[in-house]
Amino acid sequence: MIKDFKEYLSHGIAKKVKPDSERAKSLLQIANKKINFLNKSIDNLGVNDENANEYAEYCYDILMALIRAKMLLDGYNASGLGAHEAEASYARILAFEEKDIQFLDQLRYFRNGILYYGTILDKEYSDKVIIFMRNNYSKLKKYLI
Repeated sequence: MIKDFKEYLSHGIAKKVKPDSERAKSLLQIANKKINFLNKSIDNLGVNDENANEYAEYCYDILMALIRAKMLLDGYNASGLGAHEAEASYARILAFEEKDIQFLDQLRYFRNGILYYGTILDKEYSDKVIIFMRNNYSKLKKYLI
């Protein structure tokens, strides 16, 4: 189970910083561009085993960009070993349900597996990730507008 955000603060993985609205705005723009590209790709290519990894990575990147943007607006930044876990943990502060936090953390784990260990995801899991991202994209975006 993912730790409480306060633990990441106490261990120095997450830190209190000066709020940075410009960087947050930039991350929001990146997330918007990525979701537009993702949606066009899905419309044109569909979802299959061949593109499942790419779509899952893209969904993760979109969600994390939005979470990082909100953290920056609130005056937090995470870096170093455990930073992605700290950012996923921040979703609790944003009123994510525990099951959604756990799914986000699982997605973090699988993305790491894709990048470093050659994990291969299938269409079925990618479909779940896309639905999860779409369900939470609007929820996160409302914190930034």
